[in-house]
Amino acid sequence: MEFAKDIETLCKEHGLRLTGPRRVIMQVLEESEDHPDVVELHRRVSRINPAIALATVYRTVNLLQEKGLLEKHTFADGRARFESADQKHHDHLIDVETGDVIEFYSAEIERLQEEIAKAHGYAIVSHKLEIYVSRKKP
Repeated sequence: MEFAKDIETLCKEHGLRLTGPRRVIMQVLEESEDHPDVVELHRRVSRINPAIALATVYRTVNLLQEKGLLEKHTFADGRARFESADQKHHDHLIDVETGDVIEFYSAEIERLQEEIAKAHGYAIVSHKLEIYVSRKKP
């Protein structure tokens, strides 16, 4: 997960006070290469500052989402996971055994979606594609 601007600039632009706990939480999010849920995020944050409560992580994540800095995904496992909202468009493969989330982009899929929407008289406003995968053969 990568925030395009530094943490202080983002907070100032969105009218957020940059408290110590928020700084740590945003730093951990910035360094994450996966889509952590709040419990996993708290586990990582606790390694840096054990005094940061799970409730603080929940409040911060909700606030960052409200301000448009984080995007929330709820995949089939039902856990809300988060990633930076300023990333380039991409879709997700979700491994149903491990819960791993793999980001990908396909120009061909994007073209087909546009073509299908247009054929039905629509223009795509927004979309997300989640493909659930398994290495086990059905």
